[in-house]
Amino acid sequence: MNSWVLLISAIVLEVGGTTSMKLSEGFTKLTPSVAIFLLYSLSFVSLTYAIKRIDLAVAYAVGSGLGTALVAVVGSLYFVETFTLFKVISLGLIVVGVYGLHLSAGIH
Repeated sequence: MNSWVLLISAIVLEVGGTTSMKLSEGFTKLTPSVAIFLLYSLSFVSLTYAIKRIDLAVAYAVGSGLGTALVAVVGSLYFVETFTLFKVISLGLIVVGVYGLHLSAGIH
């Protein structure tokens, strides 16, 4: 399987796990509490396979950056958290930085 597909899967699973944290309300709701551990476990498995072919630094930076951006979007859309122009610009800079790291992966 394509390593980048595995990395994107790991990111989406991590975002699901983080969203489940919020939904669990401090482990007081069973289903989202169980989902946290399931989604994070699957994310780690996917990431482990992804870094077989992607540089660790690039994979971790892409995962952290895109995960942060996606969690901010989920927070804004689903949990109605504030989404200011400053946040949009900051997230845009993260995406640009992640894209730059992706481009640098082919340069050795």
